[in-house]
Amino acid sequence: MRRLAVAALAAAGALTLAGCGGSGSGDGGADLSVRSAYMPQPVSDMAAGFLTITNDGDTADRLTSVTSDVGEVTVHETVDGAMRQVEALDIPANGSLVLESGGNHLMFEQLKQRPRQGQKVSVELRFDHSDPVTVEIPVKPATYNPKTGH
Repeated sequence: MRRLAVAALAAAGALTLAGCGGSGSGDGGADLSVRSAYMPQPVSDMAAGFLTITNDGDTADRLTSVTSDVGEVTVHETVDGAMRQVEALDIPANGSLVLESGGNHLMFEQLKQRPRQGQKVSVELRFDHSDPVTVEIPVKPATYNPKTGH
């Protein structure tokens, strides 16, 4: 009976550890993390979202889409001061994709409700190769201008 209990604990431990590995856990893939996320409080039915996706892995990836319960979210780039929707943005190996005011960013449209300062907006980031990442984006004042990170 004791051997059976030890075997069961060993099997449960192995299954738990198998679920912990990320896409960058030694397989040479992308290893993504997100920081510096924020959304200025919207003043209409549209809003922007900003964050940095860091890839500590040896393989590049791409941000392909974003979903949220608050409304439709699209990925935009800014080139020569003009904003346009894109299918994806590259995340270089051992580098970062910075989404910032005046540059590449997330665009929230047709908001179902306007998030207020102090609330958080949940988004799911989807990638070409890596598993989706859920991020809780804090809503900052409409005039928020980060001192660091962007």
